[in-house]
Amino acid sequence: MYPSRILRAKGEKPNITGFDIKKLVAATGQPRYDPWERAEAWRYTGQFSRWNRFKNGFPGLGIAIVAFAGYCTYEHFFLKDDHHASKGHGEEHH
Repeated sequence: MYPSRILRAKGEKPNITGFDIKKLVAATGQPRYDPWERAEAWRYTGQFSRWNRFKNGFPGLGIAIVAFAGYCTYEHFFLKDDHHASKGHGEEHH
């Protein structure tokens, strides 16, 4: 029996370069100490938090929604369109 057949039987290919992908994956994970963590923390706190970035992305949207809803309510209850209520459409225009 040849040595290559023994390695194939185990399910692993022989690595002729000596490079181990499992060691690379283990080494490239999140470091235990990130020296830039403190310098990057300001990007996600205070006025730059996710909620504040969303809220400040549409300035005046809340006021516009309230004003539009108020106008629609006023138009519905107080403005009556009598022009379309008449039976003879052509009689008023003489």
